[in-house]
Amino acid sequence: MNTLFLKLGWRTLLRDLRAGELRLLIVAVTLAVAALTAVGFFADRLKGGLQRDARQLLGGDAVLRSDGVTPEVFAAKARALGLQAISTVTFPTMGRARDEDGGASKLVAFKAVPAGYPLRGDMRVADSVDGVGEKTRDIPAPGTAWADASLLDALGIQVGQTLLMGDAKFKLTRVIVQEPDRGAGFINFSPRVMVNSADLASTGLIQPASRTNYRFAVAGPEAAVKEYVRWATDEIKKPAEQSGIRGVRLESLESGSPEMRQTLDRAEKFLNLVALLAALLSAVAVAIVARGFAAKHLDDCAMLRVLGQPQRTIALAYTFEFVLAGMLASALGVLIGYGVHYGFVLLLAGLVETVLPAATFWPVAFGMGMGLTLLLAFGLPPVLQLAQVPPLRVIRRDVGNLRPASLAVLLVGVAGFAALLVAASSDLKLGLIAVGGFAAAVLVFAAASFGAVKLLRASVNEATAPRWMVLATRQLSARPAYAVVQVSALAVGLLALMLLVLLRTDLISSWRKATPPDAPNRFVINVQPEQGDAFQKALRDGGVQKFDWYPMIRGRLVAVNGKAVTPEDFTDDRAKRLVDREFNLSNSAQQPSHNQVVAGTWTPDEKDAISVEDGIATTLGLKMGDALSFDIGGQVKVAKITSLRKVDWGSMRVNFFAMYPVSELTDVPVSYISAFRAPERVAAINGEKPRSFDNELVKAFPNITNVDMSSTIAQVQRVLDQVIRAVEFLFGFTLAAGLVVLFAAITATREERAREFAIMRAVGARASLLRQVQRAELAGVGLLAGFLASIVALAVGWGLARYVFDFNWTGSWTVPLMGSLAGAALALAAGWWGLRSVLNTPVVETLRKAQ
Repeated sequence: MNTLFLKLGWRTLLRDLRAGELRLLIVAVTLAVAALTAVGFFADRLKGGLQRDARQLLGGDAVLRSDGVTPEVFAAKARALGLQAISTVTFPTMGRARDEDGGASKLVAFKAVPAGYPLRGDMRVADSVDGVGEKTRDIPAPGTAWADASLLDALGIQVGQTLLMGDAKFKLTRVIVQEPDRGAGFINFSPRVMVNSADLASTGLIQPASRTNYRFAVAGPEAAVKEYVRWATDEIKKPAEQSGIRGVRLESLESGSPEMRQTLDRAEKFLNLVALLAALLSAVAVAIVARGFAAKHLDDCAMLRVLGQPQRTIALAYTFEFVLAGMLASALGVLIGYGVHYGFVLLLAGLVETVLPAATFWPVAFGMGMGLTLLLAFGLPPVLQLAQVPPLRVIRRDVGNLRPASLAVLLVGVAGFAALLVAASSDLKLGLIAVGGFAAAVLVFAAASFGAVKLLRASVNEATAPRWMVLATRQLSARPAYAVVQVSALAVGLLALMLLVLLRTDLISSWRKATPPDAPNRFVINVQPEQGDAFQKALRDGGVQKFDWYPMIRGRLVAVNGKAVTPEDFTDDRAKRLVDREFNLSNSAQQPSHNQVVAGTWTPDEKDAISVEDGIATTLGLKMGDALSFDIGGQVKVAKITSLRKVDWGSMRVNFFAMYPVSELTDVPVSYISAFRAPERVAAINGEKPRSFDNELVKAFPNITNVDMSSTIAQVQRVLDQVIRAVEFLFGFTLAAGLVVLFAAITATREERAREFAIMRAVGARASLLRQVQRAELAGVGLLAGFLASIVALAVGWGLARYVFDFNWTGSWTVPLMGSLAGAALALAAGWWGLRSVLNTPVVETLRKAQ
């Protein structure tokens, strides 16, 4: 076997590395691999941690979740299979200190547990707020409670003091350090309070319309658990009329979609999107730089042909060189990615509660494969043409120039790279949108730049225009293909940079400011009908004159137009969940002022009518005139859709998916909900100190749940900030990839510029005129690329705001102006750095190289 190509490839690799001709190729591949593997390492370790701790995170081998008490049939089956089983209940409520201890109050996540809790995992508790904690198999004794340290700090109380919840008093005996099945849901942003199940009834907190969450966990031999899961799945799928089972679902890390998994999935998708953008930009840079690399080696290959080297040896030598360069760049990218992923672990520390296991080999293999595919798919096609350079080029420089790459080779490479990117996205829709959107943007940029070059050539009058403008126009129009490539590549790089700016400034700021400054910051639920007048009087006495007040009724959608509905009737996951749980319904004769009717008419006191939010109507496939049957406390009420409403969920007002346009619904269990902006303090009375309005309200109505949205939104915002910081961290790779594309696009025509400028200088053109020509050409290309990138960035930003973030946003008219100026400035800067030698090289030296 002839191994000459190995020696030749190794020598050319070392020579090109010393000459710096592979520098941009290696940088581009390294950036792409580092961005993708950083996300890959994080996702791989996160997946391994969740799989390792799955049973502890669930609190059992299998868990059933329901809105009401778990049907007895599930407990009976567990006993029949010899499984351990426990039932816990959680809901939000208010915890408060005694008046002599300050009387402070705070929303808590109440949890009642029986003996044997938890079935999987361990509780860790401490005897003081500062305690390290130790494992325990005990649960709170009757009359006592365990609580998070943050609750004790908020209420200003200590272990041993009394906590009031509902109608009951509890002695705080332990501080919760670790709770295995807590999750990261909305309720669990509040401090946990855990009590014995025997004390639940004495609190009086569970009312007919209360929103509770029951979890029935089982544990035992694997075969018995699998049989139980199979049986439970079949039972849940049966029609409700046959089984009598509603609102029960089997929970797992994937099928149940716990909030922690959803939050981390969302963060992973954001990171994947940014990594894909970096990889796509790197592909553009590799394609541009590889063609320039091939153009520089045409003469070398012609000489090799003269010396008798066959085409096959030359082709194999360059393939070997690119494989080695790709392996070097990929390995470097994997190492950088591994280091960067620790940044994600630190930035998302609040979301990742567990110590993650070591990563598997998969991200390493994927990174190496992605780097090699990127280099071989986009870099090798023009380089392989070097093997076909004729020996005649040694004496005739006009023969053997590079041709456009073979369409078949290019398509195969691009298809392979696109498939890998879609796989890397971990989400087919996200991958297709990213790759397809990128391809569409490139086509738009190419078409627009080609038209602009033609328009420029036709609009410049060579008789009257300045000489530098005439020459710059000729430079661009003489090489329209190069001009299109330059403008398109610059526009792609600038598009990434502008999206970074818009996402970080305008879009995120608009998202955070979407809530009105005077919006309600308190939501109070579980107000009983007999407390209504007294509660509203308490609000007015405290200085709250403007508040929402609506009845809240729990009901389950059981039929549409007389046909029973089940989750299996829908393919959309959200529709399945909506049908599987109870709705919060309401009634009001008057249309809510903050809701807009977009179809039909709201007629006050219209009987057998219902108004539906237009978003949920779309999700469930409902339309005007459909008859909806809701099971409300065992009674089925049928009403026709007479109007559709557009609801602004960001208004922080009380809103409902479905409302009856009547002043009263009879014979249904009902509680009331109110939303208002709470005053800081209640005015002082008889020289006393001002009192907390929240504390006074909870003291007067101990059964209510007062949700302080200001603190909850702040907590949600902190989680959002963590994800944003992680995305920004990765955006550094996208920024670098964009700059590499920028530099590669500008320097791609350096050799051609050098020859043309040398000829102009030889016939008498001054260096000052040529500098003007070069600056005008670069500024024109940058202006056009910046303008095109700005327009597309505005369109993408509007789409993200409208369809992802769901708020109104209109980009500033200054964005195209600033984008155009930024494009020109960056193009001039990159041109000065990359083309500074063009005008400084002696004319004779340049012309000798061109011979």
